[in-house]
Amino acid sequence: MKKLILLCMVFVFSNTFFAQSVKEKATKAKAKTEKAAAKKEKDAAKDAAKAKKEAAKEAKKAKKETEEKAAKTEKKAKATKEKATKEVEKASKTKKDGTPDKRFKDTKASGPLKKDGTPDKRFKDAATKETKEVKTKTEKAATGVKDNAKAKVKKTAAEEKEDMKETAASKAAEKKVADKVTGTYKGKKVFTGPRGGKYYINKNGNKTYIDRDAEE
Repeated sequence: MKKLILLCMVFVFSNTFFAQSVKEKATKAKAKTEKAAAKKEKDAAKDAAKAKKEAAKEAKKAKKETEEKAAKTEKKAKATKEKATKEVEKASKTKKDGTPDKRFKDTKASGPLKKDGTPDKRFKDAATKETKEVKTKTEKAATGVKDNAKAKVKKTAAEEKEDMKETAASKAAEKKVADKVTGTYKGKKVFTGPRGGKYYINKNGNKTYIDRDAEE
């Protein structure tokens, strides 16, 4: 009986030990599988990143080559256009027999020319007229500045009193003044111009400017 019990105990212990060994093996196999899967996933991610980097590099290279090619093409087209323009200009300034066309000679100096090569007076007269108009405007502006300067010269009390006398000319001129009356100066109406200049109408019907702070 004792032998039988001992044999049963040995059998139970054997089974327990075998079960533990199987469990340990399964755990180790599982850990190994998980480790291999993780490594595989990591390698795949690394390969994907490398492939993405390579693709970006290739795309950048292709873009650069395309831009350089486009720039070269544009430069070449520009040079061709300039060359063609020069040839057209050269051809237009040459007669059929190859000799220079006098109509285009010294156009900058004398202006447009007629078919016979002589200056076209229509353009010359227009230029002369424009020059005269500019000259006239300049002279008028200079005269105005000169008159204003004369008017602003300080006068003596007697001269100022004489200048401020009421006359038919001064009254008529005052009625024609478009500027606004802003005050008085020693009994005379003071007008203010569009630029802020202050003046009164003197006995001759002309403007006499005063200091801006002299207005009463």
